[in-house]
Amino acid sequence: MTDFTKVKANLEKRGYAVSCFATAAEAADYLDGKLDGRTIGIGGSVTVREMGLLDRLKAHNTVVSHWEGSRKEDAAFTQVYLCSVNGLAETGEMVNIDGVGNRIASTVFGHEELYLIVGRNKLASDYDGAVWRARNVASPKNAIRLQRKTPCAVKGDKCYDCNSPERLCRGMTVLWQPSNGIGRTEVVLINEDLGF
Repeated sequence: MTDFTKVKANLEKRGYAVSCFATAAEAADYLDGKLDGRTIGIGGSVTVREMGLLDRLKAHNTVVSHWEGSRKEDAAFTQVYLCSVNGLAETGEMVNIDGVGNRIASTVFGHEELYLIVGRNKLASDYDGAVWRARNVASPKNAIRLQRKTPCAVKGDKCYDCNSPERLCRGMTVLWQPSNGIGRTEVVLINEDLGF
């Protein structure tokens, strides 16, 4: 079992609200109970999908997700935004890599509330480890999932910093503290492996 004590304390010191859950089911119950009658944008988060949150939240919220036929940019105009991160340092930095920019843009601007949902597999000991994980673990797995023709998808082992027109890792954000462009940011830590 992963001990979230250190990362939770570091995130709170940086100004984040933090909640911890033993299972994805418990975290899904928490978010489903907390978010009601809202407009909710969901980035291309495998974590959110694996938790079954999409259907649960749609029952009593207006949910905007490109997996449900919405345009990627529509999620930028919602009250609440849900996504995960590609790497979380125990020191509190959170790293995301994106190809289009919709996900990383929505983590820094425009929403009343932001929930960053993070499984234990996303943890790294420090900032460099979180960046390494985002580039060499999450990005190749996403490229494979999306059947991209990139070296990382073909070999599945690391980022090749390629020039492929199908490259997914075109932009990266590092969240050191909650953005002034977001109303409230909460990090939801889950003691299960989720997403990439």
